[in-house]
Amino acid sequence: MEREAEEPPPPDTAVDPQAVKAAQKQRFAQLDRDTLIGIYRQMLLARRFEEKSAEAYSSGKIGGFCHLYIGQEAVAIGAISAIRKDDYVLTSYREHAHAIAKGVSADAVMAELYGKSGGCSRGKGGSMHMFDKEVNFLGGHAIVGGQIPLATGVAFATKYKETDQVTLCFFGEAAVNQGAFHESLNMAQLWKLPCIYICENNQYGMGTSLERAMSLQDISQKACAYEIAAEFVDGMDVLAVREATLRAVERARKNYLPTLLEIRTYRFMGHSMSDPGNYRTRAEIERHQERDPLKLFSASLKEEEILSDAELQNIDTEVRAEVDQAIRFAEESAPPEAEELFTNIYADPIGEQE
Repeated sequence: MEREAEEPPPPDTAVDPQAVKAAQKQRFAQLDRDTLIGIYRQMLLARRFEEKSAEAYSSGKIGGFCHLYIGQEAVAIGAISAIRKDDYVLTSYREHAHAIAKGVSADAVMAELYGKSGGCSRGKGGSMHMFDKEVNFLGGHAIVGGQIPLATGVAFATKYKETDQVTLCFFGEAAVNQGAFHESLNMAQLWKLPCIYICENNQYGMGTSLERAMSLQDISQKACAYEIAAEFVDGMDVLAVREATLRAVERARKNYLPTLLEIRTYRFMGHSMSDPGNYRTRAEIERHQERDPLKLFSASLKEEEILSDAELQNIDTEVRAEVDQAIRFAEESAPPEAEELFTNIYADPIGEQE
């Protein structure tokens, strides 16, 4: 099995600051200024969007379940920055940031949270079912692990069509205990499918810690059973995520080979907005917040003289304005018409057959 040599330690263990800084300098040297700023802006947009979503949910403007991505931004933004616009992305229910990173507008995502017709799923999907085929973002799936076989099928379709498109499949570590995960990895390697399986290991499945739910907690090692290439990645370092994804993308495009990436991260909020979080301590959360991916990246951008404090503030102002506009768009959008109950149900709608 192919396995990358460099395996950074999990974010909650001791990290050699000098080694991290040296690796970061090398990554910065490989990217131009516009790309670096674009990645930071996307991360900040995801953070500010989620903060505003929490406010709207608390005020009763957003209903149903709502799972926030605060703390994990480096994973979605870093990985999706490494693919092309015509590549595919499928993910779980914690997907607001993924949708925005793939090209769905903040307006359309917020309107979907509000259940309005201006939403990317016409207000019928809500927080857990974002979808936009125009940008090849295929959900948003509420069933734990349900997107994994679907992504495997998408990868099969692109290979069948003889394109060089790749598919990114995001899921939490709790999904690894589902049979669909193992069946999909076996099939992807057996049939040589260009699918990149990205485990966003935030170390908790709802309120159950990884240690209590999984006998082998190094998820990247599970790839050994299927002879799939695998890497362990520091999910608080956006450029490390991008770099690992680029290696997986090259493997998929050139040789139609799958990859398993275990990206160790941490969510700063509860599992959902209704989660009181009694299963972990404030001290634990604060320890992980010391490696907040936004703070780490903005500090590096300043140190490398890519952005000044004033420029960082300007970006924050722009992003806040974009999120405020998304809120206005969502509040002004109309609710779905009653007829929407019957759309997108059957491939051949019953009314058209009569």
